[in-house]
Amino acid sequence: EAQEYNGPAIIIAYSPCVNHGIKQDSITQAKQAVDSGYWHLFRYNPALETNKVSLDSKEPKLDYKTHLLSEKRFANLLELGEKEADTLFEKSKQNNLNMLNILKELSNK
Repeated sequence: EAQEYNGPAIIIAYSPCVNHGIKQDSITQAKQAVDSGYWHLFRYNPALETNKVSLDSKEPKLDYKTHLLSEKRFANLLELGEKEADTLFEKSKQNNLNMLNILKELSNK
């Protein structure tokens, strides 16, 4: 779709790396990010007359915190203290749920 668009196209991808401290392959980690609601799959096509945003993500089906703790960069927040880390995890979850709701509105889903 991006390749067929007559103009510049941007692809923003979730790309975990070994520095994230993941314990599984990056494809599985990326799927987990989508399934938990941490990362949303959507497309924007300005050439369309209506429904320029297409939402490909489904409702989260994996625990958000489970995904965060699967990456060292987030698990390290527990060193601040479990209460503080949980507060940050919950704020992140709410931000991502808000983004999902915005994408739903834009895609008319």
